[in-house]
Amino acid sequence: MGKYGKWITGGLGWALFGPIGAILGFAIGSIFDNAETSKIYTGETSRNGFIVSLLVLVSAIMKADGKVLKSELEYVKQFFVKNFGQSAASEAILLLRDILKQKVPLIDVCNQIKDNVDYHSRLQLLHLLFGVAQADGVVSTPELKLITEISHNIGITDSDFQSIKAMFVPETDKFYKILEVSPTATNEEIKKAYRNMALKFHPDKVQHLGDDIRKVAEEKFKLVNEAYEMIKKERGFN
Repeated sequence: MGKYGKWITGGLGWALFGPIGAILGFAIGSIFDNAETSKIYTGETSRNGFIVSLLVLVSAIMKADGKVLKSELEYVKQFFVKNFGQSAASEAILLLRDILKQKVPLIDVCNQIKDNVDYHSRLQLLHLLFGVAQADGVVSTPELKLITEISHNIGITDSDFQSIKAMFVPETDKFYKILEVSPTATNEEIKKAYRNMALKFHPDKVQHLGDDIRKVAEEKFKLVNEAYEMIKKERGFN
């Protein structure tokens, strides 16, 4: 496999097929001869399939404004180092450089992800895409537009999208949006919403993707708790 190790080539499962498989086949060449193709999707999202899906979507986000800057690649590299470690980040950037040379059939890729990735993992994908987009300090209008399109095409509900968006894009009622409630909601409705969000975004929902992705989920879960605490403090209830 040359420059690619087992982190990329092993356990890809469903990602070896369809449009994502075609992208990987172009980028890696001999992946279909050497990858662990026995690990086919059986109902649980594979870790490597998840990360490769993220890289393909990240490539689309990076090209959203019509150009890819060297500084953007560095931002993405540091993002992967922080969340997945140095070794994984090095391989990820090598693969990303190859993927960036291609035209990504975004709708087809999104449909493949929607059909093969469980909903909680798709929520985590969306959260990570916002994280990459914000790596340079701001989520640009073209990036936000494309992430919105991706969210719709991978089957994320609008309320969940608005919740995750509020974690990255400043808005006056962001804490209410994170909990997916209106500022006019009663205290009891807010308590119920928090319980629902705590179940939906609990890190245990994505523990099968590995400790590093679970760590990212914990950061998102922390934002849900912070939003609830801020609203409680603002309203004065326990």
